[in-house]
Amino acid sequence: MTEKREYTGDYPDKTLYIPGPTEVREDVIEEMAQPMFGHRMDRMTDLYTTIVEDTKEFLGTENDVVVLTASGTEFWEASTLNLVDENILVPTCGSFSERHANVAERLGKDVDRLEYDWGDAVKPEDIRRHLEQSEKHYDVVACVMNESSTGVRNPIEEVGDVLQDYPDTYFVVDAVSALGGDYVDIDAHGIDVIFASTQKAFAMPPGLAVCAVSEEAYERELEKDEASWYGGFQRSLDYYDRKGQTHSTPAIPVMLAYRKQMKYMLEEGHEGRDARHREMAEYTREWAREHFDMFPEAGYESQTVSCIENTQGIDVAATIEEVSEEYDFVFSNGYGSQLGEETFRIGHMGEHDVESIRALTDAIEDVADL
Repeated sequence: MTEKREYTGDYPDKTLYIPGPTEVREDVIEEMAQPMFGHRMDRMTDLYTTIVEDTKEFLGTENDVVVLTASGTEFWEASTLNLVDENILVPTCGSFSERHANVAERLGKDVDRLEYDWGDAVKPEDIRRHLEQSEKHYDVVACVMNESSTGVRNPIEEVGDVLQDYPDTYFVVDAVSALGGDYVDIDAHGIDVIFASTQKAFAMPPGLAVCAVSEEAYERELEKDEASWYGGFQRSLDYYDRKGQTHSTPAIPVMLAYRKQMKYMLEEGHEGRDARHREMAEYTREWAREHFDMFPEAGYESQTVSCIENTQGIDVAATIEEVSEEYDFVFSNGYGSQLGEETFRIGHMGEHDVESIRALTDAIEDVADL
């Protein structure tokens, strides 16, 4: 049985290079220390309408936006309950896409997987072929944008273009570890639901999930007899239209931090953040190929999380520990039993830049004697 370990607060500060949470600006953290106020006060309306409309502006979407107190995981469940009557197709290529399929199964849906080896990317032509040949009608195709377990960035734009030929099938995208650091034109590619968590490329504290919802997805939920209560599109969006607030008590301090960070994100711009993240990713890949190799299929590498193949056979766990002790930098091992020592992962997302990523790779070179 797990024993209590008292939290003391007496811990050294570590710079985070994991796939999330990531580094947060000090003044963004300080926003959370404001005096508390009620979630039905005018001040809450001012706060929530600001972060919702700023998010729409940043993402460049005409779709509605929900900011919910939850992790992005909530929208695995909510989108399934809101949109799927029976059949859902989930291309799986790693741990998180597989979890999305598992969630749908636990909710009693008929799940078909389009399975890829870990490290391979989803191919739009495979989805088209499956839809053409299947005798089933799929209510939803659900695809992960950034499979952070393997460092694969799936071509969701091309998948969306395929699905526009199937207007009765809704497109749901898990962009938990990518949105805010990897540009995607939501409206142009017919993405009905796309969601993220704030503690990753948004570079905010954990605690909020962000979801953009098309009008078609909203209308689809209205037709259903059953839908998510907490993550219902209708419930969230109708309450916002009436009151400019959330339907349930939100994590107000985290929303205050969100407001502050979103101003920085708007100043840099969606395309500007995309360019900075691309530069970090390219540097990390070059470094990895010099000393190791990249694990993902070539041409489909993530822009926010690099999964590096341990071709030199270093002791990954020991290297992580020593880098943490000597440099106060924290990066991540491979995901799960399949990739634990075979790979390691560097999160280059949020407020990092090439110089801060270089500081980490220099530390790894030193400790691993590369």
